[in-house]
Amino acid sequence: MNLRNTEHRYGALAQLLHWSIVALVIVQFVLAEIADDLPTGLEKLATLARHKSVGITILGLAALRLLWRLTNPTPTLAPSTPAWQRVAARASHVGLYALLLLQPLTGWLMSSAKNYPVSWFGIVTLPDLVAPSESLFETMEEVHEFGATALAALAIVHAAAALKHHFIDRDDVLRRMLPWSGPGANR
Repeated sequence: MNLRNTEHRYGALAQLLHWSIVALVIVQFVLAEIADDLPTGLEKLATLARHKSVGITILGLAALRLLWRLTNPTPTLAPSTPAWQRVAARASHVGLYALLLLQPLTGWLMSSAKNYPVSWFGIVTLPDLVAPSESLFETMEEVHEFGATALAALAIVHAAAALKHHFIDRDDVLRRMLPWSGPGANR
């Protein structure tokens, strides 16, 4: 398998980053749900600390993924792909990247505004981005919650489009992001 993307499929690094981010985003939603159900206390703080650490990890991986995408051309779509689908695919990718970068940043801003530390798995404590501010905290909390809903919706649309291509269109759009599958897997 190629490390770099080819005309026919995503390379190993793009696939690794893609599926790692997918798994971590799912973990984020689970951690957020668990934290919401916990009473105020040490267990809730520990869960939120893990949520923050995973968020910072997603921020780093999404930045790497975006850099890799900008320096490594993506596989081409079939010439028969309608123009509206090309536009929708481009818009959804832009939206996903924006949300994957903005969600951790809004969470970090929210914590900074509340004067709660943000550390990465207890190894590194990150600096506060802003001075404490209850009004900024409340605004960032709303933005963060809206962003989570938007990310979930866009991710579902993205996955549904990939499944539509696989099961209805019977093309290689999904297979080119799956390891050891699809056209050019051995190229």
